[in-house]
Amino acid sequence: MALLSAREALTFPGGDNSSDTIINDVHLNLTTLSHWNYTLYSNGSLSNGTWCLLAFQPYTPSYVLPNGTFLNVTWCWTPTHPIDVRGGVAIGYAVLFAIALVLTLVALNKHGRLHLPAEKRFYPIGRRWQWYWGSWVCATAMISLLTSVDVDRYFLPELPIILTSFFWYLMQMGAVALVWEAVRHWGSWMERQFIDPDPFALRDDDKRSKVEFYLPLVFYLFLWLNFFMIVPRNWEPIQHQRYPQQTTNDAEPTATDARFKAGAFMLVVCWLITVYSLRHSIKYYCPRNRGIFNRIIGFVRDTPLRFILVVPLAAALIAYQALVAFRFEYSPLLVGGLNAAIFAGGYTPSVLIVLIQAIFGFLNPNEDRELLRQRRERTQALDREMGIVYKPSWWRRFNGELLDPSASMRDRLLRNVREVHGAKRPAPGGEMPASAATDGTPDVEMTPVSPALSSRPPRSGQSERARQSPPMELPGRLPLTQSTPNSGGAAACQREELMTDGGPPPPSYTEALRAGPSSQAPGAARSVSAQSSTSTSQPPQQIRSMLDV
Repeated sequence: MALLSAREALTFPGGDNSSDTIINDVHLNLTTLSHWNYTLYSNGSLSNGTWCLLAFQPYTPSYVLPNGTFLNVTWCWTPTHPIDVRGGVAIGYAVLFAIALVLTLVALNKHGRLHLPAEKRFYPIGRRWQWYWGSWVCATAMISLLTSVDVDRYFLPELPIILTSFFWYLMQMGAVALVWEAVRHWGSWMERQFIDPDPFALRDDDKRSKVEFYLPLVFYLFLWLNFFMIVPRNWEPIQHQRYPQQTTNDAEPTATDARFKAGAFMLVVCWLITVYSLRHSIKYYCPRNRGIFNRIIGFVRDTPLRFILVVPLAAALIAYQALVAFRFEYSPLLVGGLNAAIFAGGYTPSVLIVLIQAIFGFLNPNEDRELLRQRRERTQALDREMGIVYKPSWWRRFNGELLDPSASMRDRLLRNVREVHGAKRPAPGGEMPASAATDGTPDVEMTPVSPALSSRPPRSGQSERARQSPPMELPGRLPLTQSTPNSGGAAACQREELMTDGGPPPPSYTEALRAGPSSQAPGAARSVSAQSSTSTSQPPQQIRSMLDV
């Protein structure tokens, strides 16, 4: 506790004797007060330079012990005054920031959600940083505003004015970072739309990519310089505003020192980097303009409405911080300062920036959904150029093309067969018409090979192995078998086997060799290896072509 000026000290009023004094109808031991160096001041406080207590009604202490202890004491750093204008307005602004915080979190949930696989070039956290900084601004602003309620209520300035000033500067830093992240991510979003149709439209090693890589590093360098210029300091002199002379000697020089001025300059550099980033994105991802006047007009025309609002607000926020670094009478660090300047320049730009961001967050769609919509539009445009017309959704249901998920594999194969042979489709939910079932069109499993192929005599020189080989299977279809009058029973068995879903697997090649020719069905052709009369003592047969395998 700093010593109060001796010019404001008062003489203790007289009491019943030389060792007694009466303060507000309370008798106190004057000898004890003098021994512990207590002095009565004109503001109604009783202090010895270390301890300060209130001596006016109803806070006058009832008794003082010989060791200097007071009974029923109220210290000077106690909120004894009612809420003043600054506290009432601060509560209203705190409510606005609370609403803005809820809207920011809703916008974060909307725009931070992924509907497409994450890409290495565009990290999901990049789109969320602006909402993270919005939450930071709202949180620090509410702490600063709620603690400023006690700034006017404390009898002597104490911790509330330090907390208010500390979180106010953090709020200013977060608001500038919020505007930067909004502008930077807009450029990233424009780049993503630019390369989505053609991933090779932009290079990764040109001047544009290098600027976009180093620009955030430079911005956050100056932003953290602003932080280190302001936050890590001795904040105790700010609370030395208990009388005008102390405010002039201690509080004002500290609040307007070189570090506060340098911190405001760092924010000016951050704002200039933000404007340059906006100009960079418009230059590379928007239509080109020739001539200086056309470029200025194009810059204003292509700038989104959101940035036309928030970028000037960020400039006003920085201008006010630079102003209070030179003029202490307008500063929020001053107890009993000008409330109009404190709230108009200190809190209004920040709350407007957050609210504008939240409003446009509700109006703008999720970026992944917007990218999917653009892809659908490009696909439809290409289909129209190629003359492709898709049937409406009700067409398949009306023509019986809607597949039944409970249908068996046999039903699906028969359906494909009818499509190949041009048979009529069954009505939705109905059976196959009798005319289509009895029109003589055989199933593909029973369709024989062309008679010319089945009855053609073998060519001269054709080997016995080629004549005895089974008929060749057509690719993409089931095996074709010949249907002759003499093989009606075998054909019926084969038809029943093919019409059944599943069945036992055919024997392996090793099992067929072990079984030998005796295991073959009657009437079936023996394998070439079984009919061969070549002795094992002779040299192995030389393979001349794939037909001999």
